[in-house]
Amino acid sequence: MSTTIWQSEIARIGPDANDMFEGGVYILFGEPVPDALAEVSLVHKGHTGEFVPVQAGDEFVIGDEAVTVTAVGDLANPNLQELGHVVLYLNAEDTALLPGAIQASGSLSTPTEGAFVSVRRNEA
Repeated sequence: MSTTIWQSEIARIGPDANDMFEGGVYILFGEPVPDALAEVSLVHKGHTGEFVPVQAGDEFVIGDEAVTVTAVGDLANPNLQELGHVVLYLNAEDTALLPGAIQASGSLSTPTEGAFVSVRRNEA
């Protein structure tokens, strides 16, 4: 059984974000977001409710597809809570973990506007 610990709806996708997706990088920003950052980001409407920190083993979900979180940078949770901002790197285990990043294993398709982005925690 899993519990959704964070969720938001994708409001828009920046025109240059697809280039990032192809490289396995998903940049999320909650509204409002500066125009320059919105160009490469998944802009979402923001999470409501209590914030629960993301941890390794959680599932990061975009639409109907999920990847498994393998590492969480020191600033990723504070940034996600305050700004709705995090950078998700897929299959980047050979790359140093950046403070504001989340690393995950798996693959995701190109997101669509109106889809939900969430984090699920599997309960033992």
